[in-house]
Amino acid sequence: MALPFIFASIYVVELTKMICCLNPDCAQPINPDGAETCQHCNSVLIPQLRGRYRPIKALGRGGFGKTYLAQDSDRLNAYCVVKQFAPQTQGTKSFRKAIDLFQQEAERLHQLGEHPQIPTLQAYFEYDGYLYLVQQMIEGRTLLQELRRVGTFDDEALRSLLIDLLPVLQFIHSNNIVHRDVTPSNIIRRKLDGKPVLIDFGVAKQFTEAILHEPGTRIGTEGYAPIEQLRGGQAYPCSDLYSLGTTCLHLITGVKPEKLYSPLDGRWVWREELEKAGNHLNQELGEILDRLIKDLPSDRYQTAQEVLEALQAVPSRKSVVPGWVRQHPTGRISNSSPPFSDLESLISRASQPPSTPPSHSANRSSSRPPISSPRRSRPQPSTPPTHNSATGRSSTVRRQGWHCVRTLTGHESWVTSVGFNPKTPTLASGSLDDSIRLWNLQTGALLYTLPGHRRGVNEVVISPVGQVLASCGDDDLVKVWNLSSGAQLHTLKGHMRDVNSVAISASGLLLASGGEDRAIMLWKLDKGNLLKTLKGSAGIIKTLVFNPNEQLLVSGGMDNKVRIWDVQKGEMVRALSGHLNSINQVVLSKDGKLVVSASKDRTVRLWSLGTGSLVQTLNGHTHDVNGVAIAPDGKLIVSGSRDSSVRVWDTVTGNLLHTLSGHTAAVNAVSIHRSGKLIASASADKTIKLWQWFK
Repeated sequence: MALPFIFASIYVVELTKMICCLNPDCAQPINPDGAETCQHCNSVLIPQLRGRYRPIKALGRGGFGKTYLAQDSDRLNAYCVVKQFAPQTQGTKSFRKAIDLFQQEAERLHQLGEHPQIPTLQAYFEYDGYLYLVQQMIEGRTLLQELRRVGTFDDEALRSLLIDLLPVLQFIHSNNIVHRDVTPSNIIRRKLDGKPVLIDFGVAKQFTEAILHEPGTRIGTEGYAPIEQLRGGQAYPCSDLYSLGTTCLHLITGVKPEKLYSPLDGRWVWREELEKAGNHLNQELGEILDRLIKDLPSDRYQTAQEVLEALQAVPSRKSVVPGWVRQHPTGRISNSSPPFSDLESLISRASQPPSTPPSHSANRSSSRPPISSPRRSRPQPSTPPTHNSATGRSSTVRRQGWHCVRTLTGHESWVTSVGFNPKTPTLASGSLDDSIRLWNLQTGALLYTLPGHRRGVNEVVISPVGQVLASCGDDDLVKVWNLSSGAQLHTLKGHMRDVNSVAISASGLLLASGGEDRAIMLWKLDKGNLLKTLKGSAGIIKTLVFNPNEQLLVSGGMDNKVRIWDVQKGEMVRALSGHLNSINQVVLSKDGKLVVSASKDRTVRLWSLGTGSLVQTLNGHTHDVNGVAIAPDGKLIVSGSRDSSVRVWDTVTGNLLHTLSGHTAAVNAVSIHRSGKLIASASADKTIKLWQWFK
């Protein structure tokens, strides 16, 4: 039951005024809002499944049921996909197998968690004699629809697809799951970011279990599934790789796989079909496809990682073109981006950025844009990948500077805060969608979501030892979390209005919070008890940070001043004046000598903490500066602004070194990795971008 392309928004608006009949045999299920019985089949209409899911359109039908588009009233009427289990026959072995497969889909989706390229399972329940499964809706086109609409893939489009999809297969295989039905109909190109999303785990099965293959029970799709799966019902990770290979053959030739194999000759004839169309494929890439579709499982690649390594050794045929846009004149699809490397590995190998790189080397980066026509835009590396004979792996050589290497998607509203874990390759983010998310830096996968705040999350901060996270939000609360387990340790109550900022001291023993009630509160982090409230702030608190020895606390807010507080006495000791508008964030250098403040007055200012004197003013942003960070060595400052840009500055000279473009809305927060070679930026465009320094 593959999900087709989601139709035009105007049509969706019209559908919201309708209600869909859930009788699986109804040929005309759409009814006007308010109807109690179906106008076509007279079945009783169900306004909301389980009191929240409103069915509005039938999307498709599979062997054991139908798929519907629905709205979730508990999620502001967000669209979702509802799968209904309604088999044709009852009481047979096939029927019982169908029930098992449907239940397995729910179990597997739950087991896989929230991988960004796998639809999230939102609910699974029984209603009125039918089983229902509710999934995240993926807006986009299946690759089959894309093929019919735009044309066959060229080798660069195929390479890009494999680079994006193989890590997904590696992820599910590492969880002892085989998808068993990798086809162009079960891969959706997500409209949001152009990423392929693997759907329909209805025939997924743990490959450690034996599978009973009953007559009439579909196990995979003929033409795409390997012989061991169709004959014996057995499936392995290399079975999915076979299906991926046949999917690739379909995409490059436009011909279904069953027509690309000659049973008389006992061989594949896809190259002949490719030549008939006047198309060609990179020889090394063709050899990879040949190995993917070997008849014997032992002759194929055994893991998705093996395929990725082989793929990275294939030279790219892309030419170097100015800017980010490249058009393919033949009408064949050509859509790719540089492979995502292991970020933590790159961090450890990359050279430290120089303190004063040439000012003319500013680079602009972008994630792949949504696909809307045969003419596609995509980022291009400056030079093709080169093979590293020492490691056996290839790397993409980029021009010196900062480049966007990954875009993290999943938040449903503005991302307001972002921070690297100082001890593990993970990243934390907070959003106005009320959630905190933890990401794996090496894969970009979402590890888990902390949904504890009732209203928007304004800031997240991780303790220096990397074990505890503190968050604050518009629900007037501060929450403390254990990052190892995801468990909530404390809920700190005391603020009367929105809490805008939290800070954890270097020892991890103290926590400070400040908000719109103009109060700064000091808490004992391990116990969660309030120690004292600092008095004397003249305005709403927007930002807080401890100095390294924990004797001082620096704040900024709506009174346009940077204020310095004595933690022990609970008194303000100095106010730094100079900003012409509210201060959105303050940070301190690692040695505690330099205060850096970002302001709504479009400037970043550097102050001496010891003397209170203004050291430097950084001008260049054209809108409010929302976030700022300083590199561990103190040589670089990074700022993010409402003008949608991230800027990198020289701390000593105040010169603008780089402008990083790619976000489509305000940048709300920035963070620098402990290596100094990776920047994270959080934006109102609902994404997080990772920028890496290449020498």
